[in-house]
Amino acid sequence: MEGRDDQPTADVESGARLRPSAVRSRGAVTWPSVDGPLGVSWEEAETSARRFFFWGFAFLPLLWAVNCFYFWPVLVSKASPSSSPHFNRIRSYVVWSSIGFVIFAVLLTAWALTFAIGGEHLFGPMWKDLVMYNLADKLQLTGLM
Repeated sequence: MEGRDDQPTADVESGARLRPSAVRSRGAVTWPSVDGPLGVSWEEAETSARRFFFWGFAFLPLLWAVNCFYFWPVLVSKASPSSSPHFNRIRSYVVWSSIGFVIFAVLLTAWALTFAIGGEHLFGPMWKDLVMYNLADKLQLTGLM
């Protein structure tokens, strides 16, 4: 990167030296992660994005949110021909992570609101079997102490 004229060797705002993972697109320098010039390389970023994406399916959908946050520069950037070859692969993992997290958040919110707002009016007499606040009474654990 030192010998190339089309890319700067230091970040103008922070003065930090750019890692080889920085990509210049439309006059702006972008990095694969929010760490900026101190962040990971494109290869490491692709591995991390893929891991976050697939582990999100293992009932850990908050990793999808972490994936979106950590790779925010890739998520909001447009792909260009001068982008890193890893850019499109990372972007696909991050975009699908954002879609997965939005679906998870909508389902979780709908589930929580169903129980919070609906309650006994929505479920009728079955409500007493669904709620957990009377579990000690059901199992007759209140007289032990």
